[in-house]
Amino acid sequence: MTKKEIADSIIAVLKKEVVPATGCTEPIALAYAAAVARKYLAAEPEKIEAAVSPNLMKNGMAVTVPGTGLPGMDIAVAVGVTGGDPEGGLDVLHTLSSASVDRAKELIVQKRVSVTVADTELPLYAEATLTRGARKTRVVIKGSHTNIVRIESDGKVCFAKADSPTSTKDPYEDFLHSLSLRDLYDFVQEVPFSEIEFMEKAGLVNDTLSQEGLSKKYGLSLGKSMLDDLQAGLSADNFHDRLIMETTAASDARMGGAPLPAMTNAGSGDQGITTTLPVNVTARFLHASREQHIRALALAHITSMYIHSFYPKLSGLCATATAAMGAATGMTYLFGGGPAEIEATISNMTGEHIGMVCDGAGDGCSLKIATAVDAAYRAVFLSRKGIRVNGTEGLVSNSADESIHNIGRLATTGMKAADKEILQIMLSKNK
Repeated sequence: MTKKEIADSIIAVLKKEVVPATGCTEPIALAYAAAVARKYLAAEPEKIEAAVSPNLMKNGMAVTVPGTGLPGMDIAVAVGVTGGDPEGGLDVLHTLSSASVDRAKELIVQKRVSVTVADTELPLYAEATLTRGARKTRVVIKGSHTNIVRIESDGKVCFAKADSPTSTKDPYEDFLHSLSLRDLYDFVQEVPFSEIEFMEKAGLVNDTLSQEGLSKKYGLSLGKSMLDDLQAGLSADNFHDRLIMETTAASDARMGGAPLPAMTNAGSGDQGITTTLPVNVTARFLHASREQHIRALALAHITSMYIHSFYPKLSGLCATATAAMGAATGMTYLFGGGPAEIEATISNMTGEHIGMVCDGAGDGCSLKIATAVDAAYRAVFLSRKGIRVNGTEGLVSNSADESIHNIGRLATTGMKAADKEILQIMLSKNK
């Protein structure tokens, strides 16, 4: 591919994958399937039945669904039926009303809603089946959060994609695999600014969510608690703490059910938050120009997607860890670092915190994000001084690109058994 073709494809990936979503994207995927099924049924169902992959169940069990005050897949599918926008995609709940939430809760109390774990090896799978009398509609999502592969209504197939590996494969996966970190750096350096100016919205949307988390109590209120201590004179205002405070505040708000969108990355709001906010904080700290800031956001987001393309959309590996690697490249860029410094940053992060498990989405995600952002700070700090973890150590290779491949191998094959055990623990605990 020519440099122009690579640039055009990178821009297309950014436009497709950096999009707003209200709420955690795993329960939101089920809500979206339910909203589309409700559109085809064209009436309130008497029964709502859903089935989701183990990974989707794991990520949806504990996280609060925006506007409802409740966690879980049952409220997600119910509110998708009663108030979801079938054209909304990941922003399916953006028009949610109090009446639709109340009705969804009534359906659950009446035991008209059930959600089970599907017998599938797919990391991301959701189906919603709605029944009213003899009428029935069913919508199936596979592979990515809004990838509808089948719609059935009253025994007829209204829409279907061929059931093949390509029907659930990210269409940009092969392209991303063909790239290198140097390609991404060259893109950000050379692409006309006007062609990536749209990335400013990612910074603005996630900043708004962060401010919401800093101003009100959501989730664990980690970011707000840090700000409270700062304002009380119990801590000093410094770059390191700002990185953690502002980033975790956005996750607090998102996981705590704030009715505001997050700008996502690779289908995840927390990945989008973790990729974006450290770059925003760094740009403000360094008084970077608007153009420098936006170029750094573009580098951070495409690097996060490049890294994530080597492992499943959902796995036993906490993806905020690799999203923070993307953020760290954007931070390194703002500090004036080039390809060598970016190589060192990725090597340092690979050597420190890779292996943090994903035990589902919930309020505790802000703690994992704090760990990831803390590692990003240290990785950038060391790379600025010409220090990097040696390629003979652990998962770290001499090439940062190879280190990224190693992480993908760990997530894809090495974490399979751990992922299944984590879900079994979650389903069986507190009995």
